[in-house]
Amino acid sequence: MVLVTARPAVQPMSASIRILGIDPGSRITGWGIIDVSGQRITHIANGQIRTDGSDFPARLEQIFDGTREIVEDYQPEEVAIERVFMHRNADSALKLGQARAAAICATFAKRAGIHEYAAREVKLAVVGTGAADKTQVQHMVGALLSLRRTLQADSADALAVAICHANQRRTRALLSRSLGK
Repeated sequence: MVLVTARPAVQPMSASIRILGIDPGSRITGWGIIDVSGQRITHIANGQIRTDGSDFPARLEQIFDGTREIVEDYQPEEVAIERVFMHRNADSALKLGQARAAAICATFAKRAGIHEYAAREVKLAVVGTGAADKTQVQHMVGALLSLRRTLQADSADALAVAICHANQRRTRALLSRSLGK
């Protein structure tokens, strides 16, 4: 397993909530950490868990271990993960589901809230269309987080899931306040 990490030079002084976004994959699992304070979203770190070898259970273990290490290092309060959608190939969908489960299980020790979002929902929240391609997601995530470099696609997708969740949290909070709950 190779854990690839990118961090900005300056990290925020304080934040109200830290979110881990995960884009699961059996070969590359993207991850991204953001801090959210009010309407401000700050990039903390991102990277990929790159698995190696042909032994699928061993790759699942690498995803589990890598995600657990990220959770220990960054201490997220909430986790946002992309839902599995049915591929034409059922075997691929099953493997993706197992990779996703390995990542989710690795967060249990932190007792962080886990939130799931469909890929189309994430793209709609970040780009404005559910049919956006990877390049559009990469560009918009970079723009929203004021990043100067182009993100790797899986990391951009993971940060997009985290941003989607941040927006959903804000919307739910506003609705709760307006309904007096």
